[in-house]
Amino acid sequence: RPPRSTQGVSSAASDVYKRQSYTSEAWAAQIENPKNRMEVVKPLFDAVGGRIESAYLSFGTNDLVLICEFPDNVSAASVAIKAASGGGLSNFQTTPLISIEDGMEALKKAGSLSYSAPGN
Repeated sequence: RPPRSTQGVSSAASDVYKRQSYTSEAWAAQIENPKNRMEVVKPLFDAVGGRIESAYLSFGTNDLVLICEFPDNVSAASVAIKAASGGGLSNFQTTPLISIEDGMEALKKAGSLSYSAPGN
């Protein structure tokens, strides 16, 4: 995959980090009939021009971690809303990611801004 930004110029696409947990009912269904859920949900991502870059089962607070790419935030939100509405997921969290290059650009831009905290 080509880099997200070059020389401080960002593309319109966005990466997101999704964390969620399966409900006990979803785990029971997976035990009864194991399926690669990434194959099952791929059409959902495809429908909005998104893609799953990587997916992991995890231990701890969240059972599933995804790194995904979407053409825009509305597309990312629509997939999150639809997936959460199915009832098999809980603790659904979506975090937008930015490249290190974009983060450096944000730091430079922040240095040129002025701001007064409340009470100052």
